[in-house]
Amino acid sequence: MSLENKNILIGVTGSIAAYKSAWLIRLFIKEKANVKVVMTPAAHQFISPLTLATLSKNEALTDFEKGNSSVWNSHVDLALWADLMIIAPASANTIAKMATGLCDNLLLATYLSARTHVMVAPAMDLDMWLHSSTQNNINILQKNRNEIIEPSTGELASGLEGKGRMAEPDEILEKVKTFFKKKNRFSGKKVLISAGPTQEDIDPVRYISNHSSGKMGYEIARKFEAEGAEVNLVSGPTALVGVSGVNMIDVRSASEMLKAMQDYHEKADIVVFSAAVADYRPKEISRIKIKKKDSELALELEKTEDIAAILGKVKTDKQIHVGFALETNDEEFNAKSKLERKNFDLIILNSLQDKGAGFRYDTNKITIFDRKNNKKEFELKSKSEVAADIIEAVYGFLLG
Repeated sequence: MSLENKNILIGVTGSIAAYKSAWLIRLFIKEKANVKVVMTPAAHQFISPLTLATLSKNEALTDFEKGNSSVWNSHVDLALWADLMIIAPASANTIAKMATGLCDNLLLATYLSARTHVMVAPAMDLDMWLHSSTQNNINILQKNRNEIIEPSTGELASGLEGKGRMAEPDEILEKVKTFFKKKNRFSGKKVLISAGPTQEDIDPVRYISNHSSGKMGYEIARKFEAEGAEVNLVSGPTALVGVSGVNMIDVRSASEMLKAMQDYHEKADIVVFSAAVADYRPKEISRIKIKKKDSELALELEKTEDIAAILGKVKTDKQIHVGFALETNDEEFNAKSKLERKNFDLIILNSLQDKGAGFRYDTNKITIFDRKNNKKEFELKSKSEVAADIIEAVYGFLLG
């Protein structure tokens, strides 16, 4: 994978590992990338701006103003220029500021303006790395969809041995190459995703629904969009913010969701059924609020449309359908049966027996089955990481 003409913005913070930034820049230049550098004031204590400017062939920036010229270094322009931003090394101080949104220097202002992918390579002493405050901040950065390049274990500047060494430049280079390789691998593909719950009205103020938050479907949409796909996301009611770059179609009921999915299905290359569609709805909807009574209330229910099964019947050989199975017992048998019944190519099994999996969690634990009889189990991960695993499985299925 060539990095030719890729725009890479490197942030350098106050850490003894700043000398590795020079090596990293040199590697990117050899790969014919365009490199710009933004430094925190503290970084000047560890490496010269002249060194980084000479290697990158661009001025290494620290201040908002160019000298006393009243001309500013635009953090917005820097952020928009970048195809990728890497903060290496990232000190504990800068990581804390990134996690809380503090913005007291050019690097942080650029970070907050970045629309592109951000990689963070921490570097600090082992006790600083292990401190709960640092780990909490790392978790926040990951939830904000930053990629953390884990520090390695070895001898530290303090003389202690442990985890905290910034990843080696060669390792970071390989991660960057992998990022750009993946970035456009779904380019030209149309992806249709359903997400969230449906709401089936009882009367004007009440409805039947479930606990789905929509988080899993939204993360899958985000990953596909980041890898170049044209994504349509049909979403039931959620509290989530729409996904940037994704066409959002809002629906409430199962029948509305079916109609929206049918509208986009024919042109879709990949269809992911991650919505938790209500299985039943009231046979009759009261036009007025049902008054509370002392006696029991009986509702006659009817089955909702089986969206995956209906679309599975018109699926072509050129389309990939991905389903979900949330089970409480006989998980593998039920998942495989569902894969056959609904003409899925892959099915993602979640078990409510697994702690941290299922509705409303920020984590999930999955097993993926495909129609080629392959099975792959995964550990408990964040839903963002789970989405990446699902995308990888889809890509592997595409390759055959």
